[in-house]
Amino acid sequence: MQMLRPQNMALAAQTAITWFKPPFNFDPANFNPNGAPPLGRMGPLEVRLAQDKRDVKRAQRLRYKVFYKNGTAIADAATMLARRDKDAFDKICDHLLVVDHAAKPTLSGRQPVVGTYRLLRHESAMKHGGFYTQNEFYLDGMLNSHPGLRFLELGRSCVLERYRTKRTVELLWQGIWSYVKQNRFDVMIGCASFEGTDPEALALPLSFLHHHARAPEEWRARAHGSRYVEMNRMPKEAIDQKAALRALPPLIKGYLRIGAMIGDGAVIDHQFGTTDVLIVMPVSAIGARYIEHFGGEAKAA
Repeated sequence: MQMLRPQNMALAAQTAITWFKPPFNFDPANFNPNGAPPLGRMGPLEVRLAQDKRDVKRAQRLRYKVFYKNGTAIADAATMLARRDKDAFDKICDHLLVVDHAAKPTLSGRQPVVGTYRLLRHESAMKHGGFYTQNEFYLDGMLNSHPGLRFLELGRSCVLERYRTKRTVELLWQGIWSYVKQNRFDVMIGCASFEGTDPEALALPLSFLHHHARAPEEWRARAHGSRYVEMNRMPKEAIDQKAALRALPPLIKGYLRIGAMIGDGAVIDHQFGTTDVLIVMPVSAIGARYIEHFGGEAKAA
């Protein structure tokens, strides 16, 4: 599930925004000075919001390990030295953490963070120059077409490898759904990634998304022209749907099951070594059975 987590235009945007240093923002929906109440729990795993800078740094270290140390992302000197994946957006976001209470504490005495999501609220994005996703996709048309709706951007999703199970993913969604309900968001958006930067190697799943999951016009945000990668690489009748579904990353497959739609065009992110697609998920489009499933309190199983 992501974000935060470019070259060309996105790299320029990212470089420029690092010069903008808003005050470190912490206004999580469930802030409690005596500790963050959990948004969900399954056995020893708990999902909650970050409460201070130390929590955010723990999420950034996890992202570095997953994206750079164990993944295909290319670290610049500053990132390599800090051993944290960070950018200016971290300061204006809430951070969802999965904590393992059964694991050995870290040197700081805290339980390890094993999963994370970055959450950017509509109001914070508008106040500070836009969503991270706008580095890759034109969102203005979609935002302007739905002036009464509040958007939430999901990004920088990552889970430590040995915790990549259905239980952990469901716990993350428990946290996201609790956050959405408590803050009354109407639409979730964000980038989801395929590993690799060769669109031809991804022709089958990209074409499947184009033909079977493309958003209707009112929700169809398009990739920036300078970075636009055509997703319609195979005719609809040539697509083996079962093979295409097997080729989809679990996160994208999960989004589709819940009711997500895909934007127009993909974007290659050379820094992270991925091909990105836009996820658009109106809360009203989420299936009732998923609302019932994620709407309840997560319990030990």
